[in-house]
Amino acid sequence: MADVQITFLAKPGCHLCDDARVIVRDVLAGLADHPDAPAVTYTELSILDNPALFDEFAEEIPVVMIDGAVHTIWRVEPDRLRTAILERA
Repeated sequence: MADVQITFLAKPGCHLCDDARVIVRDVLAGLADHPDAPAVTYTELSILDNPALFDEFAEEIPVVMIDGAVHTIWRVEPDRLRTAILERA
């Protein structure tokens, strides 16, 4: 079973980011008890700290990436995220 890297791109003061962060963390917490869930590494980055990320995603945050590929922007659907992570297992 391969590890999965979740990267969450956000910026301070972003209400959509705050909402999405809660959903992502809830999904990851729920997967902890799932027998088929892969190991997940979670990283949160502020686009304000990285000019390249800012240039690419300034109008699209929050962004959830799975293994370096954009999974979703703006609003996170818990079931869709959970399914995508489990499919990586």
